Amino acid sequence: MELWDIYDINKNKTGRTMVRNDWTMKEGDYYLSVLGVIHRPDGRFLITRRAMDKAWAPGWWEIPGGGVKAGETSFEAVCREVLEETGVDVSKAEGGYRFCYHRENKGQNYIVDIYRFEMNITDKDVRLQTDEDIDGKFATLDEIKAIAEEGKFLHYSSIKAIFES
Repeated sequence: MELWDIYDINKNKTGRTMVRNDWTMKEGDYYLSVLGVIHRPDGRFLITRRAMDKAWAPGWWEIPGGGVKAGETSFEAVCREVLEETGVDVSKAEGGYRFCYHRENKGQNYIVDIYRFEMNITDKDVRLQTDEDIDGKFATLDEIKAIAEEGKFLHYSSIKAIFES
């Protein structure tokens, strides 16, 4: 059973936890997620495509990431999630935390910490977690924008600044 810490809007832990995806939070409670953008020197970004059996947004493109486990820091979580989903170790990469955003969704409130890592890696360095993702690629900003315009890129309106900085 995976537990997540519960936070307030200011990212302070409340001292309470929830079972992952239990969604029994009180009003004003949030869980914390992370996204890890990998940017190469050639200007391309690693994006992944969600498995078709996902309950939410199957087949959509996204940035690797996920929930922060109870007791874990945001940085520890982004390193773990990116490694699990892509096989890429970002723990010693240049870059780091850039910004966060939050959403209120009727008992499923969340805060997302956004990281950007600068790495010179190739397709051979990426090993997708096939139960999470069905595809992955290094995409240009224009390719990402085109996917977003189709409405098939998760969180794009909230994270687009990470690609342009």
